[in-house]
Amino acid sequence: MESDAPAFREFSPGHRSGYVTLVGRPNVGKSTLMNALVGRKLSIVSEKPQTTRHRTLGILTGDAYQVIFLDTPGAIEPRYRLQESMMKALGGALEEADLLLCMVEATDREPDERLLSLAAERPALLLLNKADLVEEASLIPLVAAYDQRRQFLEIVPLSALTGRNVELLRELILAHLPEGPPYYPPEMISEHPERFFVAEIIREKIFQTYRQEIPYSTQVNIVAFEEREGEKDFIDAEIVLESESQKPIVIGKKGEMLKRVGTLARRDIEEFLARPVFLQLHVKVRKDWRRRDAFLRSYGY
Repeated sequence: MESDAPAFREFSPGHRSGYVTLVGRPNVGKSTLMNALVGRKLSIVSEKPQTTRHRTLGILTGDAYQVIFLDTPGAIEPRYRLQESMMKALGGALEEADLLLCMVEATDREPDERLLSLAAERPALLLLNKADLVEEASLIPLVAAYDQRRQFLEIVPLSALTGRNVELLRELILAHLPEGPPYYPPEMISEHPERFFVAEIIREKIFQTYRQEIPYSTQVNIVAFEEREGEKDFIDAEIVLESESQKPIVIGKKGEMLKRVGTLARRDIEEFLARPVFLQLHVKVRKDWRRRDAFLRSYGY
């Protein structure tokens, strides 16, 4: 695959590199798997579906390889403009891929036809995630059903959560990537700036704290990010909501809910940045922002 990223340096014979895109339904475990493969938490995770909105890039570099993983939003039929943007991000990640990791649940009874359609023209591995929840013999009919529809390079039962067969998957990915130079310096783990990950951590805590539609109606923007020598870094973040009625729910009585989000987020942000921060959160309403192109563009969708 041709990449816009410049090759970082000359490479030795046998060095492998390429883009590997994770694709599947919402909540199938793509983000958990990418974090396990990279060895660091880059994608936010939640029990709620459709947590991932952007194409999130993670880089795994070794002496003889560099794998650029692309975590993607779950494949859905979009109902509003934000979801249309999410599906465009998925489409772009599919086009970039040298190899697809097609994820389904080992507990499925039938093949995922949407996934098969998306993966029709790319080399792909089929991953049966959450295989720890089923007997191995019960996977035979599902594997046979996929085999009838297309030929995958490998079919791997695994558990992204427990780590079962994740190391085997790494080896299989390397075996199917082309020879080529690294695209990024070896110390890089992503091309996204720190602001991106800080906003995603805050959004993860919103998904973990609130119920029903609130998490899906929120957008997190980093207004200020100041590194201060001898002091805590200062981060000012706004949580954007779709309606005034959501505001008291997000803030909570005497600000308790917003404080909870801030406490949880600050802890993870400090772990990610490896330095102390002062996190300030405030709430703003932008009516129907998920359906308005001007807001979506300004928020990077």
